[in-house]
Amino acid sequence: MLTSARVRFYRLNLGIPLVCAAVVFLLFDMTRIDIAFSDLFYDPLHQVFPLGHVRLFEQITHKWARVIPNWTGEAAIIGALLSFVWPLFRPEKRPGLLRVLDKIRLTKPLWFAHRHRRDFLYVVFAFSLSTGVIHYLKGHTSVYCPVETTQYAGKIEHKEWFQNFDLLKVAGDGRCWPGGHASGGFTMLALYFVARRYRWRHSKALMYGALALGFVYGTTRVLQGWHYMSHTFWAGIFVWLSCWLMAMFFYGRAVLEQPLLKTASPKVKPSLTVLGDAQPAP
Repeated sequence: MLTSARVRFYRLNLGIPLVCAAVVFLLFDMTRIDIAFSDLFYDPLHQVFPLGHVRLFEQITHKWARVIPNWTGEAAIIGALLSFVWPLFRPEKRPGLLRVLDKIRLTKPLWFAHRHRRDFLYVVFAFSLSTGVIHYLKGHTSVYCPVETTQYAGKIEHKEWFQNFDLLKVAGDGRCWPGGHASGGFTMLALYFVARRYRWRHSKALMYGALALGFVYGTTRVLQGWHYMSHTFWAGIFVWLSCWLMAMFFYGRAVLEQPLLKTASPKVKPSLTVLGDAQPAP
């Protein structure tokens, strides 16, 4: 029988995203709200989205913005690789090597990476799964971006994702649904689940920050005519589910459903013993 804590856990992490999916489908995919919203930023006289031709806006919101998720993913990969250095060379049993590492100030970074191996690997796999799911959906729905459709002086007829969806093979050349740029911001939700594992009291602030980042990323592309607003919402839903499922695999429900700590405590340790979490030898 499900306990109240478990029910609440699944209601928040699975139920809310599924309800959001139903709302987005009914409110956007089954109506013309997406088009009406995009019309606000379209110049019918010149048949362009003006912000789509502002180089500085493109540079800041599309090119530079990628730095945040890209560097986070790269840092996680580096951390995951470094996490294997300590157990491989076992410097705690080699005083000479330990002195060298101390001298070049690598002891703490290498031990930190070793101790948090599971967290680094989780972020790598969560990013990978989120990206893979988004790319799969793009290829198997073949939705074209607004500027590519006849609605906005393009050549392709606008269709919703469910009109082209094919489970087993590529549906066409369209690659616009869900929002790829928005999903890059939403992948930062992986950090929320890491924080949730440690019951960090500011975990929710991290979650809201990641959601806001993905929303901003997606909205800027809507203003340029490269996505509809619903594409951003769908990206957030799929990335959340991907990060959550990967967190369930890496950490387990019992860890993730624990209440957040009320105050900061440097003595608190993860409640789940993982490979590489043992204390260093004296």
